[in-house]
Amino acid sequence: MATKRIATVTLPSLILIAAGCSPSSDITQSSSSISDYHGSASITQGRATTIEPNLFECKNGRSRVAGVGEIADSEGKIWTVPAKNHFTTATKAVDLYEECANITPQGLADVDETNIPTAVIDEDAEVITGYIFADNYFELYINGKLIATDTVPFTPFNASIVKFKVNKPYTIAVKVVDWEENLGLGTENNRGKGFHPGDGGFIASFSDGTVTGQDWQAQTYYTSPIYDLSCLSEIDGKRLSESCTTEGTDAGEDAYAAHWETPSTWMKQNFDSTSWPQATLYSEDEIGVKNKKAYMNFIEKFSGAGASFIWSTNVVLDNEVLLRYQVK
Repeated sequence: MATKRIATVTLPSLILIAAGCSPSSDITQSSSSISDYHGSASITQGRATTIEPNLFECKNGRSRVAGVGEIADSEGKIWTVPAKNHFTTATKAVDLYEECANITPQGLADVDETNIPTAVIDEDAEVITGYIFADNYFELYINGKLIATDTVPFTPFNASIVKFKVNKPYTIAVKVVDWEENLGLGTENNRGKGFHPGDGGFIASFSDGTVTGQDWQAQTYYTSPIYDLSCLSEIDGKRLSESCTTEGTDAGEDAYAAHWETPSTWMKQNFDSTSWPQATLYSEDEIGVKNKKAYMNFIEKFSGAGASFIWSTNVVLDNEVLLRYQVK
């Protein structure tokens, strides 16, 4: 259990950082001040308190530690990182591929799809099958009902299958989370750096022809690490961090994070998401899946079905993203 740390994001401390008192010596800081940030986010600084040491134990191999933490902003509001989730309480999706459970088929021909549990939204509806790959974690809602969560919150990478009965039109809502080892800092030990930002990615196809693409919506709710708050901006509903550094560092303990309150009804069919930006598309090379069997063994149900990887505008720094799409 980590020591409780209350973020002290006060004007004097931010001015010191902007003036050159860098929290991480190998990340170049700008000369901006807190007045350069005019966004709607709440800002925290530093490492979060661990409230859940690890959500997942790999029974066959190794997995990264998937902890959950809490951190307070300067006004005392508590934020959960990397995200509030239903991993321990909700129905899990069925694994297409999951090394920790020794589920490693070479392709769909080796998968028995007949006994997949079916979530019922409408009794008189057709059964729809969905194929999902998330980097790292997803929670799937149909018309506001939580259908399933991912079975692995962090790594190793896995793929999932779900079934549900629903009439058209219906709304798909997905919470996607790029997990973190350094809670509150948006980073992991990777590529030779102790504080390296991870990247996300989500792709799915459904048997009714629905696929992830640019016509989906994607809104950011947690961005980290940020070493210079002036790099953040908001334009036409987009929460932009494209000007922020995505380089790894060995000194990221004092990084900032931006948090936005999640609407309680964001997954509902009647939720007004007209202000949300459209999803950004990413290639398989950008997400880095061509060496991932959990993806490549079922590629005909992903890019082969016309689906694209989607996320917010920053697949590296935006760690909690909410997705929505209406199937007509």
